[in-house]
Amino acid sequence: MEPEVKTKQPRLLSLDVFRGAAMAAMVLVNDPGDWGHIYPPLEHSKWNGCTPTDLIFPFFLFMVGVSIVYAMESKKALVENHGQIIIHAFRRMVTLIFITLLVQLFYHPFPGTIQCIGIIVLIGLVLYVNTTQKTLIWALTLVVISVLAWLFYHTQVVTLRLPGVLQRIAIVYFIGTLLYLKTSAKTIKWVFIGSLVGYWIIMCFIPVPGVGYANLNPETNMGAFIDRLVFTTNHLWNEAHTWDPEGLLGTLPSLGTGLFGMMVGGWLKRRDRDDTTKVTWMFIYGLLAVTASLIWDLFFPINKSLWTSSFVLYTGGLATMTLATLYWLIDVQGYKKYTSFFVAFGINAITAYILSDIVPGTIALIKINSGGKNIDAYSYIYQTVFVPHFSPVNASLAGGIAFTLLIYLMVWVLYKRKIIIKV
Repeated sequence: MEPEVKTKQPRLLSLDVFRGAAMAAMVLVNDPGDWGHIYPPLEHSKWNGCTPTDLIFPFFLFMVGVSIVYAMESKKALVENHGQIIIHAFRRMVTLIFITLLVQLFYHPFPGTIQCIGIIVLIGLVLYVNTTQKTLIWALTLVVISVLAWLFYHTQVVTLRLPGVLQRIAIVYFIGTLLYLKTSAKTIKWVFIGSLVGYWIIMCFIPVPGVGYANLNPETNMGAFIDRLVFTTNHLWNEAHTWDPEGLLGTLPSLGTGLFGMMVGGWLKRRDRDDTTKVTWMFIYGLLAVTASLIWDLFFPINKSLWTSSFVLYTGGLATMTLATLYWLIDVQGYKKYTSFFVAFGINAITAYILSDIVPGTIALIKINSGGKNIDAYSYIYQTVFVPHFSPVNASLAGGIAFTLLIYLMVWVLYKRKIIIKV
């Protein structure tokens, strides 16, 4: 990771606030005090449908798309620099993917952990020391082949989950960057349409091998079949092992979410439209997308785990209208007084996400004797500070809020020092 003291271009404050709100919400819903007691809006939908919690991840991917436009617009015309930009995007993608593997190893150490961390550090050296394109490609190819072989056949890591949230963000970011640099706005629109229609055809009309018909059930849909074929059941979501909500095929419509954000980002960057026109049409586009999603939902249900095409339109429409509101209030009207809480999360969003993964485990390493039993400090704090004073569901919520504030304090220090940690 590279600490940056300054940003090169003025930031879109409403985008930082939106990203920060999504990240704060993600920390809250991912770290309740007690998973057995959660308010329904703070849970994912069981299958079809959409809760407020289901909006967080697609909102974040949408903002990845918007950010690509704001970061790359001035660089797109300099074709001679595209190679280095693409290498940097690829480096960023691989780094994010291997950070997730490191986090998993942190929670599930085994006799071969040191060797695995050594291999990942080697990848880091390759990514950040080699600067020539040819050397980078050859070195990465050799290292990645070695790591994949080791992961799949080493008996101690047979349950390491390979798909995941950061993996999906990384892949969408890389492909989105490629498309933005090397294609036109018209091509991006066609890729967006093709990703949604193509995914619908694959999921609803192509028979699943071994099943004999197309279906949208958790364990027997085409996405689940491909995940088991590519990753094997040992490397999928721990709650199921037969399918994964961040599976491989779902990357196709997830790219559509990122492209939705890129199209909105392109609209916001237009210099031939005033702010009132921009915001008005963002609301119109958002409303049309939500309407189309509800129609599509009748035969291709809104489903976060499958990341259905209707889910892309539904969440993308809501994200567009949310960004339009924030843009109008913050960047146009200048209401910035109470934005710092979310901006602190927004400018170091990935850092906040990683901290929310490793801080609970770090605290849990501390053991406390309570009633003759050794329990981890994280559980002890929850049981002594929150449980005695609230009902079970409110204790769980209070614990989640307290943890979110703890992460906020950490990113607030970075924010006050004007440090932005980039992968």
